[in-house]
Amino acid sequence: MARATGKSEAVYERLKQDIESLRLRPGAKLSEIQLGEELGASRTPVREAIRSLAREGLVDFVPGEVARVAAISLGGVHSLFEFRMLLEPEAASQVAALGQARESVREPFVRLLTRLDGFERSFRARDEAQQAQSFQDFYALTEIFDQELIAACRNAYLARTIRDLRSQTVRLRHLSHSGPQRMLISLDEHRAMVEAIVNGDGPAASAACRHHLAQTLQALIDSLTGQYAEFGAEVHLDALG
Repeated sequence: MARATGKSEAVYERLKQDIESLRLRPGAKLSEIQLGEELGASRTPVREAIRSLAREGLVDFVPGEVARVAAISLGGVHSLFEFRMLLEPEAASQVAALGQARESVREPFVRLLTRLDGFERSFRARDEAQQAQSFQDFYALTEIFDQELIAACRNAYLARTIRDLRSQTVRLRHLSHSGPQRMLISLDEHRAMVEAIVNGDGPAASAACRHHLAQTLQALIDSLTGQYAEFGAEVHLDALG
């Protein structure tokens, strides 16, 4: 039984990575038999992994069909970011205020600020081909920011809700950073958030976070609209309501 649980976790992590990185595209069928053959697993751990991903909103079950990677809709993206704008600016404000009293809260953001500056210098010194290979390094830095924000947030319910949305936001990240220019803009937005937290300025941290989310939402709308032909019917250009 323990081995099955471990295998299910391994299958889950692999499928989640493939969905978040868009290696498994929106609408892709998830056949238990085919996935089991590809991953060297029986149907039971594959089924358990798919059910876990469905609970996170990354997989849809269509009656009479196999499971599919969840489609992306502009309306859904808009709703997700409306919700994030209610949560994450408040978390940033709380962490900035807490950092004024606790150096242990502030210190990880001081280190991150140094790393963001170093990344930008390195990125600008690279040629276009090298820059294209640097996106994962930037994603790693933004992941550090997100995880530090969650860890330092004093409201456990707020932190848990933000963490639970991570699977959805990570998948969309690869669409919002559609090129070097947007990535550099996002870097500046992250720097503004980190600087506000380091300075203990709650209102500035909240405003910088809200600005970043608004800009990311617009980048996603532009990217999804531009890539509609590539994604086909699994990107729904529905009304933003």
